Amino acid sequence: MKQPKRIAVTGAAGQIAYSLVFRIAAGEMLGNDQPVILQLLDIPESVTALQGVVMELEDCAYPLLQHVSVTADPNIGFKDCDIALLIGARPRSPGMERNDLLAANGEIFKIQGRALNDHANPNVKVLVVGNPANTNALIAMHNAPDLKPSQFTAMTRLDHNRALTTLAQRTGHMVSDVSQVCVWGNHSSTQYPDISNALVDGIDATTLIPENWITDSFIPTIQQRGAAIMAARGKSSAASAGFAAMDHIHDWIKGSNEWVSMVVPSDGSYGVPEGLMFSFPVKVKHGEYEIIKNLELGEFSQRMLDETTAELLQEREAIKDLLTD
Repeated sequence: MKQPKRIAVTGAAGQIAYSLVFRIAAGEMLGNDQPVILQLLDIPESVTALQGVVMELEDCAYPLLQHVSVTADPNIGFKDCDIALLIGARPRSPGMERNDLLAANGEIFKIQGRALNDHANPNVKVLVVGNPANTNALIAMHNAPDLKPSQFTAMTRLDHNRALTTLAQRTGHMVSDVSQVCVWGNHSSTQYPDISNALVDGIDATTLIPENWITDSFIPTIQQRGAAIMAARGKSSAASAGFAAMDHIHDWIKGSNEWVSMVVPSDGSYGVPEGLMFSFPVKVKHGEYEIIKNLELGEFSQRMLDETTAELLQEREAIKDLLTD
């Protein structure tokens, strides 16, 4: 049997984690031959609730689940972890300005970055889900100087999955028929879901749909999907977010022949400032991602990239005191 993989999950008492940890234990993320150890972290007030999650995990009798631990201390929770899913983040409260939210979460991710640096497996793969995800990942990355920047990512896979489904529905195809969709930039309302290179059953997607549908319906639908779900169910996305996190890690480790969207440190591609955490289309092989290069960006696409880049630079400026280097 393989050696178990240690998977740390923060915000583990929350709804996203609750939708995810059972699927990890069942082998959906890493495969049905990979034993796992779950290391669940949350704030002290949630530890009792986490004990209930542990009981449920035990009651499922998963063959692959070797052990589950619970803690409020990131130095313990990240000990020797191979994968870290940073799901927990402070939500925006009434009257809170965006810069206040950035600062509040920045302190959390500064501590977590240092704990990962000091205690995680040196080859740990980190996915930040908690919003504002791009900038939280930037803070964690800068506070883990002994780890490679490429070990830190943030999630736009949920937006990517939404784009796949929306295009498939519009063209009357299955999701599996759609490829080469991507999401650029920030995981926010400035993100750019892009189907200018997309294929539907091998056919250029832009030839199958009216041009104004992209700007008037598709892009705003993806950008505002989270708010629409919140309005409909009274709660933010949970099951779909958990599934997207699982997709992200699965493809990062197992590889993907398809384009996927990942927030990664920019290498300067497409004029995005080097080091900025930015969502790009990537391909993944042997546990390493590679930004897809040399795509032609028209005037509209470039304008969208410039807008989301400007927002990320503003966020970086707001938390610059939390960046250690």
